[in-house]
Amino acid sequence: MIDLDGTLLDTIPDLAVAANAMLRELQRPALDPALIRTFVGKGIPNLVKRTLSGDIDGDADPALFERALPIYERCYAEVNGRHTTVYAGVLEGLQRLSAAGFALGCVTNKAMRFTEPLLKQMDLAHFFSEVVAGDTLAKKKPDPAPLLYAAARFGVSPKDMLMIGDSLNDAQAARAAGCPVFCVDYGYNEGHDVRELDVDAIVGSLVEAADLIRKA
Repeated sequence: MIDLDGTLLDTIPDLAVAANAMLRELQRPALDPALIRTFVGKGIPNLVKRTLSGDIDGDADPALFERALPIYERCYAEVNGRHTTVYAGVLEGLQRLSAAGFALGCVTNKAMRFTEPLLKQMDLAHFFSEVVAGDTLAKKKPDPAPLLYAAARFGVSPKDMLMIGDSLNDAQAARAAGCPVFCVDYGYNEGHDVRELDVDAIVGSLVEAADLIRKA
């Protein structure tokens, strides 16, 4: 199972453009994309709250949040995929894993209405026989539910299903589900170093992950 934002794709440019478009429509000052980068990781509602407060631990006035969320979703839908790029090594890594016979799934906190078009636009959708999005279930990462659901869909024990992600959300979800977990060293993780996480390996690319898996 592979995470989307920060693992397969660098989506920050689109997320930041949408966040600042939302702020502009609300007549609020724009934020530095580098700051918005640290806000990514727990889904769009949390990103909107953090953007409104300008702080990763901040919250937003409920009335303002209710007004802002649909604006953000509209702005993001307009730019989804426009500035996103595929990380180096992703395509080759997915090709190696597929060629080795591994079933692949994408498990993300991004809503399905944004996830599916993005995977198709970036020509990655054909690699994944299962996609578990942030709104597929009632709970999302770091809750283990998405990984347990994916394991059931593939008919495997969680201990035999590897999660590859970039953040604490991925590590906590995997550990809670009983899955092994790798983290890439180039993702978001809300501004923290992934080397601080409880994971089985830190990898520099999906190619490196594929090589480790094949050796194991």
